Amino acid sequence: MQHWLASLLILITLSANVVRAQDVPPDRIAVLSWALAELVLELDIAPVGVADMAGYRKWVRQPALPEGVTDLGLRQEPNIERLADLAPDLILASDQQADLVPVLERIAPVWVIQGFDTAQDNAAASRTAYLDLAHLMGRETLAKERLATLDARIAAAGARVWDHFGGAVPPILPIRLLTSESLRLHGANSMALAALEGMGLQHAAPGRPTEWGFVQKRVEELALFDEAIVLQIEPFPEKDALYATQMWQFMPFVRGGRYAEVRPVWTFGGVFSLGYLADAFAEALVSLDPEAAR
Repeated sequence: MQHWLASLLILITLSANVVRAQDVPPDRIAVLSWALAELVLELDIAPVGVADMAGYRKWVRQPALPEGVTDLGLRQEPNIERLADLAPDLILASDQQADLVPVLERIAPVWVIQGFDTAQDNAAASRTAYLDLAHLMGRETLAKERLATLDARIAAAGARVWDHFGGAVPPILPIRLLTSESLRLHGANSMALAALEGMGLQHAAPGRPTEWGFVQKRVEELALFDEAIVLQIEPFPEKDALYATQMWQFMPFVRGGRYAEVRPVWTFGGVFSLGYLADAFAEALVSLDPEAAR
């Protein structure tokens, strides 16, 4: 662990020194992480290359990738030749690509940023990474303005929910159904929880922090939540079959009108994903009958 932290500091220092030596921020940035791609785009910078662009457009979606960006292949196994051909000034990577750093350094300075981890507050760490990146790129004023707008957006989404419910909002349980038998419950250290907290809402069962902020549960375990509003983050192709089962029909949140589907939104993004999550959660919550849901 100490060796890895030392390497991380060396890489960050290397990137910063290159910028100062050139006296201008890096112009051509290649990104191997979806969450870091979000942060770059939120600085109004178009990266020259992004790993797994098809996956980004399917799952992350927002902010949209501009035209002219080169697909660098898989995030864990990027196309090194294609990356070298782009001649980037800087490569942004997460700890998931740590093993590739010696190879990537032959192409350009590499800035490795810690991704999701049990030992950190993932949402806070992404905010810090955004400000660090903004400093590197000479766009600190823009970054601070964007974060202030983000915080106001999240708070406004929460206010819409509080107004709709007339004050008292039941605790929220954000889930993503995986199969008719299993689901992910997004709790402590998740972007979903951070969004709910920013909205001033209560999570029904956050649990203990995990690396990615979720634990896997069986669908029948949802029956334990008598008073919570359950928010299912779409898509879930098997929902018609599950919804038709007697087990589902007798779930307390189904019978009590405390279940809503959330439009597709990425749950493992950077700090700006909190705004998309807050908006999507608010849309789903205000679709419920507040009297029935209490």
